Amino acid sequence: MASSNFVDQIRIYCRSGKGGAGSAHFRREKFVPKGGPDGGDGGRGGHIIMRGNAQMWTLLHLRYTKHLHAGNGESGGKQQSTGAGGQDIIIEVPLGTIARHAETGEMLAEITENGQSAILLKGGRGGLGNVHFKTPTNQAPRYAQPGEPEVEAEVIMELKILADVGLVGFPNAGKSTLLSVVSAAKPEIGDYPFTTITPNLGIVSYYDHRSFVMADIPGIIEGASEGKGLGLRFLRHIERNSLLLFMIAADSNDIAKEYRILLNEIEAYNPDLMDKTRLLAITKSDLVDTELREGIIPNLPDIPYTFISSVTGEGIKALKDLIWQHLDQPLETKENPFIDLSN
Repeated sequence: MASSNFVDQIRIYCRSGKGGAGSAHFRREKFVPKGGPDGGDGGRGGHIIMRGNAQMWTLLHLRYTKHLHAGNGESGGKQQSTGAGGQDIIIEVPLGTIARHAETGEMLAEITENGQSAILLKGGRGGLGNVHFKTPTNQAPRYAQPGEPEVEAEVIMELKILADVGLVGFPNAGKSTLLSVVSAAKPEIGDYPFTTITPNLGIVSYYDHRSFVMADIPGIIEGASEGKGLGLRFLRHIERNSLLLFMIAADSNDIAKEYRILLNEIEAYNPDLMDKTRLLAITKSDLVDTELREGIIPNLPDIPYTFISSVTGEGIKALKDLIWQHLDQPLETKENPFIDLSN
């Protein structure tokens, strides 16, 4: 895990800049020895800003960043000149990143679009110069306002993968194999549990140059919602998927039972996930004959399903059709001759 290029959570100490002090300057020129106040305002302190970058998919670039300090605002000057503002710190993050206050748990920002920016910590406002405090009874105020102090906090950034389809299943259910077959992604594949320990993304090509994004989530085990296995660390990636594709092997002793276990873990983690569209892919169907398959069908859960084999290619096209039919697609997809949307 430590050597992985996929980093989905980091903790950074952040400090915004403090505002510059206002100036208590008075106008002094050759023929104006006692001019009035002309002190300028102080500049604002720099912000800590988070900005979305669609070219990023991990927080790896922030792994060794422990402290971020924005610039302080400069003091105001004479002739009502405003001090320079402090330099902002802009943190580039992948889409799907959430920032939380480490102590309070308060959500500071959520980035879901490319170029979207959000201020995590505001810089202090600059103080007012003495020109603002001139009154009919106080023509020469000799004071100005100090700048506001900086804001500091430890910020936790979490990445929740944005994908159209999330693959959900027990370890060794064939999720990585499917992703490698339908996309150009090359996840690690093995015949042992927890081969996948980091999420993998793949772009699946479809009819008429259309495509959708599929995410291979590390396998879930019973008790994952309580932190067992890879548990809570990766369950959060399911939250951002438009559709959940449950994958259970055809040679399972009880497909319906495995489906209920997976569903219970997802519900225990976040009940809102139960509102997402769910599909079922029965994998490794090349291991069962027609008679066994007919015996499996009556006991399947009441959701759309299809039998697939990533080894032989059986059912892969039908699976793509099923996924596209249930994704939230624009109306023109009804013209797609490969899909029957009447069901």
